Amino acid sequence: MSKLYRARRRRNGLAMFLSLAATLFGLGWLVSILGVLLWEGFGGLSVQVFTEMTPPPGSDGGLLNPIMGSLVLTAIAVALGTPVGILAGTYMAEYGRHERTTSVIRFINDILLSAPSIVIGLFVYEIMVYPMGHFSGWAGAVALALLVIPVVVRTTEDMILLVPNPMREAAFALGVPRAYVIRHVCYRAARAGMLTGVLLAVARISGETAPLLFTALNNQFWSSDLNAPMASLPIVIFQFALSPYDSWQKLAWTGALIITLAVLALSVGARALAAPRKEQ
Repeated sequence: MSKLYRARRRRNGLAMFLSLAATLFGLGWLVSILGVLLWEGFGGLSVQVFTEMTPPPGSDGGLLNPIMGSLVLTAIAVALGTPVGILAGTYMAEYGRHERTTSVIRFINDILLSAPSIVIGLFVYEIMVYPMGHFSGWAGAVALALLVIPVVVRTTEDMILLVPNPMREAAFALGVPRAYVIRHVCYRAARAGMLTGVLLAVARISGETAPLLFTALNNQFWSSDLNAPMASLPIVIFQFALSPYDSWQKLAWTGALIITLAVLALSVGARALAAPRKEQ
């Protein structure tokens, strides 16, 4: 065994050891965080959490109004952001694939993907909350929709670009209009990936707190008025976790567990949709 070979084996062994140590270090913290979350969260999980409103200090209650508020805000955000994201991604992948405008849009979209969510909240505060003179559920939904759009744009463009060109050419050879080809050929082939992008966008906004602090704020009571402040699960977790009351802190742990399980379910669903299917 030559000296050079032994040196390479030592370097390889050292690199493998450091990689494994770094992996175990990161996984250790992840397991510890999830362990504490499961221990504290499952202790407060009950039917009462899903059937009662948030309680006053020192009393028992549930998380019905913030859970429903989060569902409403998320549904509106997805309804507002998904069509915009799909149309923008379609333009970038089909109509403007080789245009300079597409490169500019893609660059701006990448900036929005990595932008801190609190910046989006401040932006919506300036254009909606301040002119209206009050916080509202509409403002919160718009802030979340602005977080949905860049995720959907990126996944839609990537999935449509993966559709083989011969499929388009075969449709064009039959004299099919381009819009019909996009709807019935490209969208159908990229449907699973596009839906995966929507689910990933929902997972991203599920735990957002910062933009809602500047837009929807919070509401201690049940409210279905989108023109007024609306409760949401991330905001309630934030406020209850900082409180000195044990009952509120217990509900904060339970709310964090609910969000974690919801995001886990969405992530598993997205991976299942994106996984290649075996043809029968």
